[in-house]
Amino acid sequence: MSLLPYFETNGIVYKSNGYAGDALQILKSRGINCIRLRLFTSSAAQAQADPYNYINNLAYTVPLAVRVKNDGLKFMLDFHYSDTWADPGKQRTPETWKNLGFLRLVQEMRTYNSNCIAAFRGAGAMPDYVQVGNEITGGMLWPTGRLHGTNAAGQWANLGQLMRAAIQGIRDASGANMPKIVIHIDRGADWKKTKWFFDNLNEQGVPYDIIGESYYPFYHGPLSRLCNCLTNAARRYGKPLFVAETDFPWIYATNMYGFPATTNGQVQYVEALAQIVKGLPRNLGAGIFWWGTEYQLPDANEAGFGTRSFFDRNGQVLPAAEAFGAMAGPPALNISRDPPRK
Repeated sequence: MSLLPYFETNGIVYKSNGYAGDALQILKSRGINCIRLRLFTSSAAQAQADPYNYINNLAYTVPLAVRVKNDGLKFMLDFHYSDTWADPGKQRTPETWKNLGFLRLVQEMRTYNSNCIAAFRGAGAMPDYVQVGNEITGGMLWPTGRLHGTNAAGQWANLGQLMRAAIQGIRDASGANMPKIVIHIDRGADWKKTKWFFDNLNEQGVPYDIIGESYYPFYHGPLSRLCNCLTNAARRYGKPLFVAETDFPWIYATNMYGFPATTNGQVQYVEALAQIVKGLPRNLGAGIFWWGTEYQLPDANEAGFGTRSFFDRNGQVLPAAEAFGAMAGPPALNISRDPPRK
């Protein structure tokens, strides 16, 4: 829900049964219990010049996190360690950190994480979960913490030190309220790459609590691959697992792996995903986060996510939100698939 205030200031109204309401409360009323917010290192000038791509800095995110907590929801903080989007194809070091030597960069990671957590804690919005990086299959803070080429041992050593510093900074500011640490990669349907990443990460002694995986069927393949990857990860590492990002279209797309691109198909996808996560060995399926839940603006560079949100083009909440919220309850789902009518 990271762009919620941005969309609201651009005139978007979120609705339940045809009536305007607080988007967070609308989702909470359907059983959803945790909100994920990304955090960029962007400056005020960057955010003002290009809000869609840079607005998610500390000044913007702390008040949104306060709103999440005041609405009685849990909060997962997603550190990007970049002035803008960080993902498998780009992990740009922040502009103000680019000229730091390695040891100073390590110290900056500890200081930055500590200061950010202190800001959330001071505002009464302490995260319940913290992602140390976003989809970091290829590392972070490129080129220093990048995983590529032939110097694998040295690259993993650099990344491990940067991540340990980040987690220590989180610990410095958390006191007795240490959030659960999530390590998030983008290979939810790729067990081979997942095993490579977490085997190497564990060798670096990086302390973490939860494994997070992105899974999008249109990028990663059928749900059977997700099931195989998460099942193997649960057995090998014994850690709880999040599907940290996923979504599915409710319109304007072709059918995928038997799921139609309709509001009912979106519900069917959620139900199938829930069965996989709830069925993981040792009950290690910890939850699922839907990416772009709040997306509405068709003129933003939204890469199609506006047709994969939990709200239609009129701002009306879709049946998938109810199906998603039902995952917090018993495994058996019985969802009405007809969109609510005014």
